[in-house]
Amino acid sequence: MIVVAGEALIDLVPRGTGALVDLRPARGGGPYNTAIALGRLGSPTAFCSRVSYDVYGEALLDALREADVEVASVQRGPEPTTLALASIGEGGSARYSFYVEGSADRLFEAPDRLPDGTRAVSFGTCSLVLEPGASAYEELMHRTAAQGVFTALDPNIRPGLIPDADAYRARFKSWLPSVSLLKLSEEDAEWLGGTPSQWLSSGPSAVVITHGGDGLTAYTRDGAEHSVPGEKIDVVDTIGAGDTVNAALLHGLSTRNALSPTALAALTPADWTRLLRFAARAAAITCSRAGAEPPYASEVGEI
Repeated sequence: MIVVAGEALIDLVPRGTGALVDLRPARGGGPYNTAIALGRLGSPTAFCSRVSYDVYGEALLDALREADVEVASVQRGPEPTTLALASIGEGGSARYSFYVEGSADRLFEAPDRLPDGTRAVSFGTCSLVLEPGASAYEELMHRTAAQGVFTALDPNIRPGLIPDADAYRARFKSWLPSVSLLKLSEEDAEWLGGTPSQWLSSGPSAVVITHGGDGLTAYTRDGAEHSVPGEKIDVVDTIGAGDTVNAALLHGLSTRNALSPTALAALTPADWTRLLRFAARAAAITCSRAGAEPPYASEVGEI
């Protein structure tokens, strides 16, 4: 079981250009997209979050169930669902404005235990910024890591939600001793500062950086670098692409029984190449369609 911990929200995706263009509501949130992608790829997955009782919350849970994601660990509340207003730029890149005050996911409380058979827990995005939930997710991260559970972190930086950049960067560094796999976009890495070698020295066994359409690179503690090019595809938008990479990496590691620091260190260059190519293919499919619609296993092919 891979547990994904973090927010579920509604993306408001523009249908065209202009300030008053029609908006299409779409299920989203980095952790939520990761859980959906894992379920579609066939990994036993559970979602750990807090979701509203409103119609959007029900729609979010419906899609998790459709993807065979376990929702027993999802807390519920009467507060509204968080909204993220997306704007699509050149090349399909997405930027967001958030409506988060008083929303349900911010009131997440760390559970006493995770589902039986939990092998890995994934964290990231808004859930690690917005209090009081951020502290609860942070507590869960440190506790599960201390219990020997494989932990993955995708910060998925949203600068508009971070009131104190230096404080967040310091907090990010405090998470690294509890992180097994760190995944970042190039933009995340630049905003956070630091280098893969510095992050690796603080805790993670591997760091994976995405380069948009140019592919991915994995850095490991032995000083090795493993890179693959991006898949060529007509991009509709990039919503959910990084989340799909995150899911594909976890799924691939799970199928290789490599969800541990020791097993991760034992991966060969050929293993990394296959894993990164699989992640690149999965992300390209997501980019080929509107909104966060990660692929099913049958669409991606063998790892």
